[in-house]
Amino acid sequence: MAGFRVLFANEFVPEARLSYALNAADYTKLDGRDVRTLTGKDMPYGVDVLDGSPPCSSFSTAGKRERGWREVKKYGVGGNLKQRTDDLFDEYLRLVDEVRPKVFVAENVRGLAIGKCRGYLSAIFSKAESLGYIVEARVLDAQYLGVPQRRKRTIIIGRRSDFKQPVQWPKLQPIVTLKQALKDVPLPSCEEEAGPSIESYAIGQEWKRMGRPGTQSERYFSLVRPSWDEPCPTITATTSATGAAGVAHPSECRKFSIPELRRICGFPDDFKLHGTYQQRAERLGRAVPPPMMAAVANAVRQILQSELRL
Repeated sequence: MAGFRVLFANEFVPEARLSYALNAADYTKLDGRDVRTLTGKDMPYGVDVLDGSPPCSSFSTAGKRERGWREVKKYGVGGNLKQRTDDLFDEYLRLVDEVRPKVFVAENVRGLAIGKCRGYLSAIFSKAESLGYIVEARVLDAQYLGVPQRRKRTIIIGRRSDFKQPVQWPKLQPIVTLKQALKDVPLPSCEEEAGPSIESYAIGQEWKRMGRPGTQSERYFSLVRPSWDEPCPTITATTSATGAAGVAHPSECRKFSIPELRRICGFPDDFKLHGTYQQRAERLGRAVPPPMMAAVANAVRQILQSELRL
């Protein structure tokens, strides 16, 4: 969306890799190894940008945060993968050192910049600076970058120390409401894209008691009937679990369909997804919204154009 060529991508979750493969360009090499076994020699030589999103549940304000550090946990919907996630930024910085890109971009949850996690963020800065990069970070909110969803992410950009052009962070854009986003949304093309009913679950009865869009349950804190006239609350990887509390459809007693989630998460209508409804929804709930990342990528482009006179 920002005009870059993605030459190489690493993704070790099989369902995520299958979805990525359905949309990847012919020139993109897709690697499925655990990142701990990946080295800079496995990646294309002379890349301009290295972008990474180390899994971030260990830093999320919705999780156990530092109480869960050093734990190996189950990861992903419908699989048997396990991994430790609080140390993956170390692996990412190892790859920065081995690849030596002109610019690197790292993304994580807002929680990385809050509380005890700020010490971890400070360590990331120190390590990157020791590798010869000038580092800047901001917490950006997708709702101000053309996405109909309130979603805050910590974005870290490091530029080579001889690059003097500072980061021109994205300018705020007009808010897109849920009503605007879902206008003329395509219908589900198959059963695996339909938003499942929640009527037979306790959250379904609570959804009915809530009465109207724009309300949040007092009994199930995560259960929300979003307002049509505002951006949607954050869609998470577990929002789609049928019987679990999460963001539901404002006016129908069900979860959002996959076509609706594509719109809410900033994906094109023709973006292909693999797997069950819950696995497809997980892909969207874990992703950084494409318009948000495109805005960050354009900021990176400005650095490269200024320094390299492109």
